[in-house]
Amino acid sequence: MIESVQDVAESLHLEREWLRVTLESIGDGVITTDTFGAVTFLNPVAQSLTGWTQEAATGMPLDAVFKIVNEETRRPVENPAARALRDGVVVALANHTLLIAKDDSERPIEDSAAPIRDALGNISGVVLVFRDSSGRRRQEQAIQDALTYADNIIATLREPFLVLDKDLHVVTANQSFYRGFQVTPEETQGRYIYDLGDRQWDIPRLRELLEEVLPQDHLFQDFAVEHEFPTIGRKIMLLNGRRIERPGNHSELILLAIEDITERSRLEKKLQEQTAALADLHRRKDEFLAMLSHELRNPLAPIANAVQILRLQETEDPFQHQARTIIERQLGQLTHLVDDLLEVSRITTGRIRLHRARLLLNGVVENGIETVRGLIEQRRHTLEVSLSPSPIWLYADASRLEQVVVNLLTNAAKYTADGGRISVCVEQEGNEAVLRVRDTGVGIAPELLPRIFDLFTQAERSLDRSQGGLGIGLSLVKQLVETLHGGRVDVVSVLGQGSEFVVRLPIVSPLLVTELPRAERAEPTGPSLRILVVDDNADSAQSFGMLLKASGHEIWIAHDGPTALAQAIEQHPDAILLDLGLPGMSGFEVAQRIRRQPALQGLVLIAMTGYGDETHRRLSVESGFDHHLVKPADFAKVQEILATVKPSEGRPT
Repeated sequence: MIESVQDVAESLHLEREWLRVTLESIGDGVITTDTFGAVTFLNPVAQSLTGWTQEAATGMPLDAVFKIVNEETRRPVENPAARALRDGVVVALANHTLLIAKDDSERPIEDSAAPIRDALGNISGVVLVFRDSSGRRRQEQAIQDALTYADNIIATLREPFLVLDKDLHVVTANQSFYRGFQVTPEETQGRYIYDLGDRQWDIPRLRELLEEVLPQDHLFQDFAVEHEFPTIGRKIMLLNGRRIERPGNHSELILLAIEDITERSRLEKKLQEQTAALADLHRRKDEFLAMLSHELRNPLAPIANAVQILRLQETEDPFQHQARTIIERQLGQLTHLVDDLLEVSRITTGRIRLHRARLLLNGVVENGIETVRGLIEQRRHTLEVSLSPSPIWLYADASRLEQVVVNLLTNAAKYTADGGRISVCVEQEGNEAVLRVRDTGVGIAPELLPRIFDLFTQAERSLDRSQGGLGIGLSLVKQLVETLHGGRVDVVSVLGQGSEFVVRLPIVSPLLVTELPRAERAEPTGPSLRILVVDDNADSAQSFGMLLKASGHEIWIAHDGPTALAQAIEQHPDAILLDLGLPGMSGFEVAQRIRRQPALQGLVLIAMTGYGDETHRRLSVESGFDHHLVKPADFAKVQEILATVKPSEGRPT
């Protein structure tokens, strides 16, 4: 009998030891009490968390060893062990519970208390199991911070979007979606996308695109949708869809981003309309300039002819000579203005054609100076010219470069007071030819200097000091030099101290230059010819006829197309000076019909017109013209052409 008691005692001891070892090895804190709530056991984790040793805690009330308070209110919390002893149930700790250790340190804890029952089911104590939740709290806080950060980013996105599950139900949407489409989360989340609103997303092609995203790992971009919404009106949208994965599991989702381009489309349409309107305006402007040129040159032509007739008078007195000189000078200025007006239109529209050749810069500058010399002498300016001592060769259009020189000198003369000084210098610097035009004029204001080469830019002028011009001369200089010849033009000026314009152009290596033959010019004298002058402007036709008659030619005059054709067939002229814009039949048609007459094959057709653009020049060639002159035509040029015409057989020479 004694051995049986000893065996039982030993067995109980072994069981308690096994239980102690088990409790000590648990990762959570464990505290046990007796039926009175006095501590009977603390495992190492509990000792660490509470700061109490087994020896110090044994027999102490549980509330003294395991002190807990509410994290937010700091008020004591009922110990779960008390309820477990009282009610015999498992009790979990309340949320936000802090454990106050023996050294007054605090840490959040969680878990529960449970009653300990003996073999008969009676409560013999309580076991309290708890753990430090600081790490989990930190992890949860980190997760919450990340979610808050993501939510803040999403909240700032102005582009609405939906997140759809694999069945195309809405998982969530951002605030931009709710605001933009004036819907609530309750009307959106969990619903089939095609059932949203008035089924605006139920589009066959959109269905195909969305249903391909997950199975085929497909994305789509800029799918255009236009819809009339009852609350927000018509919207034009671009839809972009792609596959996303929810973090932490394998659920697949679709992100559908919606870009509202309604306003952008409206602005683009408006811009297109404005562009079309500007293009039409530009076209009509060019047509207007061409017509303006024609209408201005029509009266210029008879004036120029009349001046030429006056020049032929041998009995001209000093007053007549002075008056004729004034007319010639102002006629040249008016012709120059008309040419500039058309030139800038041709350059800006890319319709100008250069006739490049190797040329000497000194010669171009000399020709330009001679063109402006009358204006310079009128203003009594001192002109200082310094040409390059060695030849400077360029590959350029001589007439266009001469236009540059003329415009710069004209500008200098206009804005330099009478008796001032103008200097022209030509030199070579490295691989560049340099032309400098200086003056002692009024200079350019600092605020105007950056815009001096802009079209229609001029300095402010009082009415009593207007210098004339359209403000396009310097713009032409810049475009002719930089756009068409690959050079550069700069200006330096101080208000009240004059200006200096510097033109730089690339030179041609002397090794590549061969001596150019001197162009032979026909003398403006020649045989007597039979000439038909055709112009609907009676003054122009009559005055040019007078000039030709004074030069020894036999003249007929016509003022419309049919009469011109009849005169040509009847009189068999050697040459016809033919205007293009004629009543009854255009000059082009007259020329074409003349070229179909076998008896008139040898005559020379000269177009005399106010239209000088490339289109009309090409049409005149196609119609059979031999020459194309722009009104007011230089009579010397006409004589030069006529000098090459052979008179009809049997005519006196």
